[in-house]
Amino acid sequence: MSTSSFRVPVVTQTSFPTLTLTGRGKVRDIYDFGDSLLIVATDRLSAYDVVMQQGIPFKGKVLTQISDFWFEQTQDVTANHLRSSIVYDFPSACKPYWNDLEQRSMLVKKTKPLPIECVVRGFISGSGWIEYKETQSVCGIKLPPGLVESDRLPEPIFTPATKEVVGKHDENITFERAASMIGKDLAERVRDISLEIYTRAAATAEQKGIIIADTKMEFGLDEKGELILIDELLTPDSSRFWPKDKYQPGKGQASFDKQFVRDYLNSINFNRKPPAPMLPEDVIFKTSALYLEALKRLSGKTLV
Repeated sequence: MSTSSFRVPVVTQTSFPTLTLTGRGKVRDIYDFGDSLLIVATDRLSAYDVVMQQGIPFKGKVLTQISDFWFEQTQDVTANHLRSSIVYDFPSACKPYWNDLEQRSMLVKKTKPLPIECVVRGFISGSGWIEYKETQSVCGIKLPPGLVESDRLPEPIFTPATKEVVGKHDENITFERAASMIGKDLAERVRDISLEIYTRAAATAEQKGIIIADTKMEFGLDEKGELILIDELLTPDSSRFWPKDKYQPGKGQASFDKQFVRDYLNSINFNRKPPAPMLPEDVIFKTSALYLEALKRLSGKTLV
């Protein structure tokens, strides 16, 4: 389904009748091909775990292209689930839908996802900032006193979260609780990999004028029990991207991500429950421009 009030079609939901739809997430539609999944990033946008009624032009393509970029950059750190993001490599049943799938789809290895989100924070912001103000810690990790909002942390920290269904809020948890859910050895592995990927990516992005304040990653186990990096990676949906030249600790930051939508929702006192309010066109266009700018800065790619 597309909306056409914009010059470019906005894909808020896909419909491929001859393919097997296995689920719809907040942003992605997922089709099953046996040992592989086809993940299609729509232009849906979720804020405060509520899916907005309107889509953001180019958003799904940006998310796919940025994930593709980072999967390639980090494949020496850990294996990932990406098989191909080129439509010509997809199963033949996809051929009638190539135009719809182009640039917004990934054929990936099927895994059993771990029930936690692997969050790494290099700066104090969002729910981490709220928790720090109350406890001087985040997810049980004691932090230095006197930090202000958006401060850079002495070193990145691993702050896992539960993975909730659409409409429910993820919950920050301690490393010990994460270890009780997936086992201590596995928890240590995903922690170490997450920190290594974040540290490398943050350094790369900062050279290109983007501060990655925090990010979340997801992992799964393949049929052999091997650990695989899955889902999206270091996108504006799964991370806070701040323009380096505008960074000023002590307040919320300008961003290349959906924080712009969050700020609008806060300005109208949105109760963070469905149904989502309609977004003004200027908020939609500004958000689209920010996503496109993030892609261009990081990878050099342009979609328009």
